[in-house]
Amino acid sequence: MIQTIRKAWGIPELRKKILFTLLILVIYRIGSAIPVPYVNTDALSAYLTGMGTTILGLYDVMSGGAFAQATVFALGIQPYINSSIIIQLLTVAIPALERLQREGGEEGKKKLQSITRYATVGIAVLQALGYYFIMKSQLQILTDTGIWAALVIIVSFVAGSSFLMWLGEQCNEFGVGNGISMILMAGIISRVPSMVSTMYRNITAGTVHWAWAAVAVVGVLLLIVLIVFVNDAERRIPVQYAKRQVGRKMYGGQASTLPMKVNMSGVLPIIFAQSIATIPATIGAFLPTRPAEGSFGYALLNAIDTKSFLYLIVYFVLIIGFSYFYASIQFNPVEISNNLKRNGGFIPGFRPGKPTSDFIARVLNKITLFGAIYLGVVAIVPLLADKFSPVSIGIGGTSVIIVVGVALETVQALENQMLMRQYKGFLE
Repeated sequence: MIQTIRKAWGIPELRKKILFTLLILVIYRIGSAIPVPYVNTDALSAYLTGMGTTILGLYDVMSGGAFAQATVFALGIQPYINSSIIIQLLTVAIPALERLQREGGEEGKKKLQSITRYATVGIAVLQALGYYFIMKSQLQILTDTGIWAALVIIVSFVAGSSFLMWLGEQCNEFGVGNGISMILMAGIISRVPSMVSTMYRNITAGTVHWAWAAVAVVGVLLLIVLIVFVNDAERRIPVQYAKRQVGRKMYGGQASTLPMKVNMSGVLPIIFAQSIATIPATIGAFLPTRPAEGSFGYALLNAIDTKSFLYLIVYFVLIIGFSYFYASIQFNPVEISNNLKRNGGFIPGFRPGKPTSDFIARVLNKITLFGAIYLGVVAIVPLLADKFSPVSIGIGGTSVIIVVGVALETVQALENQMLMRQYKGFLE
């Protein structure tokens, strides 16, 4: 692998791409350390520390801690991700967008990308307004509550998020891998040094035994191995193409496969499920007064807390539900069956048309169930570890899946670049 990296670095074009990607990440980390004016970051961090189990904690994790410091990149790349998901879901519901995606070609892709950009700015404005009013509702966080201060804070957040979107697109064009994913991964990885230092201080202070720390590290490594194993796992359905004569030439007759990824929905079901499952805890955190101990309200707040068993059960069920929902959007058995029929393809043992689509649907349901359970296990295990062990891992299954997935994607991109130049790649 070291030799391969050396050869990759020796290729001028690939070296420029790597350097450009690193430059994008450096700019992102610099922006994540520049706070916006009129904000007391110490008071804000202290306030958000108690909100770590709410949806605000999720935003802080995804932004690499920039959310808690109210930096210019506090909103991170989340508005763009949310916008992309919304537009993708709308293409299923709105026929005009579906036609634009399916039949528009390159021009259609540009129009959808333009719509996504505008939606990103709109979502960023809404999130910036919400974040400002959260800070305004708490004493001593804002040093100035005037109109000018509000305008500066909101515009800074929106401009930072829009700039990150532009950086991601530039990385896609001139760098290595997916720019948006790289920025998201960089934010998550930036929290690792602080987590390691915290664990080291706890071990040296005697509050945590080194054996528990070793178990936590081994657990994270095993989780990574599981994610790597399932990430590329797929079910291949054999497909046979009939021979057909066009003029004096014979076409078809070859065998192929229809690949179906075990985890085709990626990390999206976990993000959706976590956002919805944390809503009750978020509402409870904003209550002006906490109910008295022993009351119904107190018991209800404990039941909906993100460390309760009820939350874990609801979280797991939502992950499975969203996995099926997203799989049905991504993979349409009827459309696949029709495409095979039009191209003269068929699955051995099944007639073209409805029998083929029914078979593909059955396989899809089985694969989706396995992938959903896998996502649920990856999401729940770190929470259970934090609940029953004295060591706080400090990193969720969502973060691990994102980091590992982006790393594999980047390695694959470098692999493709190397194969184009007939060098041995990372995966050989």
